[in-house]
Amino acid sequence: MNTTTDVTPAATGLIEIPGFPPYDPTDPVENAVITRLAGNWHRRAAVKRAEPELADLFDTARPDYPERIVPFTGHPVWEGLPPEVRGSMLSWSWLAYNRHTIMAEQRIANPAFAYVIEGEFPSLGGPALETSLAQAMVDEQYHTLMHLNASTVTRQQRGITLPDTVLPAPHIVRRHEEMRAECTEEWQRKLTTLAFATVSETSISAYLHLLSDDPDIQQINSTTVKLHNRDEICHSSITGELAKTVYDFLSKEQRRFFVDTMLTGLEAFVANDYRTWQHILALHGVTGADRMIAEVQQDAGRKNLVRDFSGLHGLLSEMDLLGRIDWPWDEAAEKA
Repeated sequence: MNTTTDVTPAATGLIEIPGFPPYDPTDPVENAVITRLAGNWHRRAAVKRAEPELADLFDTARPDYPERIVPFTGHPVWEGLPPEVRGSMLSWSWLAYNRHTIMAEQRIANPAFAYVIEGEFPSLGGPALETSLAQAMVDEQYHTLMHLNASTVTRQQRGITLPDTVLPAPHIVRRHEEMRAECTEEWQRKLTTLAFATVSETSISAYLHLLSDDPDIQQINSTTVKLHNRDEICHSSITGELAKTVYDFLSKEQRRFFVDTMLTGLEAFVANDYRTWQHILALHGVTGADRMIAEVQQDAGRKNLVRDFSGLHGLLSEMDLLGRIDWPWDEAAEKA
């Protein structure tokens, strides 16, 4: 793939390299992230090719993750920690954020797209759809590489030697695997993956938006998320169309299962991942961590990590299913 000449200027002034998110060549951070991404692929043919140094753009004075969305902000245990400890845990929060993004793409979104391409849903198919899904799957692999690159830079700059795999799988991935394990029929397993992918792909922009426009965190991090987010509008539309088309061909029992599973997926997607936080707190030897987690979980005033449900709200409205899902849509209705 020629990543230096095969580019198309968009009407917005963004540059498009086939297979990569559109980027602004005048923005040094966006340019470095995309060039590094393209360079990773080009190294297969030119191993010693110089790469842009993302590390040169790293500002050690900036936090890696917004403290405002940490579920423990304001709790005495959290507030009593030394600033350097909180800063280290924010770095680990960023690594966990990337791990969530990568594993949701690899374990949920791409397997759902593969089901369609492989003909597992007889109501779906055709060259146009299959091409769109294959392109989306390629996008997801580039997104994985983007977030891996971002985590690598963070680990190098912050001196983190432990692998990300010391953290558990993200909550939505664990819940998806639990649901599939409980299924007794193959059609249930397939619909579980499609339902979770529908939630993930229609809601991920809200998840990415938590960091994409944050002016205070590490600029490499917010830029990586912003570039990823530019692709997700298209993916949301594709996944929504899949859900609507499949639903029309389901039996009454299968429809009920699909809707119920989407609700379970939504609950998993928007929740704070306290199991991951438990590991991060343990890595830092935080005294009173278990008490803080228990108190925060029981505090009705604490909210979900993601509170914008407008993507799924809009899809379910189009499918005339809002009345069948018991969910507090108030915030979504304001945005829809």
